Parts: sequence; C-alpha cells; structure tokens
Amino acid sequence: MNKIILITGSIFGFLGIIIGAFGAHALKPLISFEAQQTFETGVRYQMYHAILLLFVGSTVLIHQKTKKTMFYLILIGVLFFSGSIYGLSTNTLTSFDFKSIGFITPIGGALLIFAWLIMFMNFLKNTSKNDYK
Repeated sequence: MNKIILITGSIFGFLGIIIGAFGAHALKPLISFEAQQTFETGVRYQMYHAILLLFVGSTVLIHQKTKKTMFYLILIGVLFFSGSIYGLSTNTLTSFDFKSIGFITPIGGALLIFAWLIMFMNFLKNTSKNDYK
C-alpha cells in the first residue's frame, strides 16, 4: 500500500506543477482574475495533499489501516475538490456547465478534512514512547 500511496503522491505533485503552469500561462488571458485565483486554490490544495501522501506513504508513525483509509479519502477528496475547482474556474471555456456538479467541491473538502482528522486521531492513539522513536 505504501508504494501506491507514494506513487499517487508523486503523480498529484507533478500534475500539480503542470496544471499550475498551465493556469498561470495558458489560461491567464482566457479567464478572469477571480477565476485564476480559484484555479490556483485547486492547484494549491492538490499540492498540499501530494506532500501529505508522500509523508503518509513513507512514515512508520501511521498504522497501515489508517494509511489505507487516508489514501482513499485524499484520492477522492482531491479529485472532487481540486477537480471541480478546475472545472468551475474554467466554466466559461467549455460547453459543459460545471456549476451543475459544483456540489462535489465541499464533499471533496470534507473528505480532505476527514483524512487530516484520522491522522490526528492515529497520533493521539499512539501513546507509547516507542512509537515515535
């Protein structure tokens, strides 16, 4: 599972760089300043969670079951949150109305929050001093 988590974190990271560069250069003349800021929010949260996945996949401080749960929450959370933000911020450029699926943005955000909460709870449960050496 650790390898899958690390690979996914790496993919989210390099796609975040590509999508961010696309937004900063190719989209800049095509969308409003507010839409650009929204797009950047999607990129930023994708990158935060790419780094989180790299940490989760490489640490021994998180139990395997917790890692698996966090992985799925982050995977779906980033796809829903950042993915919908990318669509919503570029809505004027497509024939599909991304506002019709905008309800998945807060669902994705909630999934990301739950991943962090589960990690926090994992750390609270690890009371043994040997767990953090």
